[in-house]
Amino acid sequence: MDESILHVRVTARAGRNALGEIVDGVLAVRLAAPPVEGAANKALIAFLAEAFGIPKSDIRIDAGQQSRRKRVRILGLAPDALAGRLARHGD
Repeated sequence: MDESILHVRVTARAGRNALGEIVDGVLAVRLAAPPVEGAANKALIAFLAEAFGIPKSDIRIDAGQQSRRKRVRILGLAPDALAGRLARHGD
């Protein structure tokens, strides 16, 4: 099964959810959710699922549960397919 690893830097309590730039291999993600009781982690999974058109169950946070920097595993999406979807959001 294909899978991709995505490194993200989350800014919680932003005005709205949005994908930002990729800097040094890390995708900036702004989330409206607060960073309390896992709300930002849940919002990150839901937002990425919607942005990439995949089920939430295919996204897992492997590392960084309590940190702004997270390593996210995306099941069923090859790295080249992920790159293509990220490029489309950059337009």
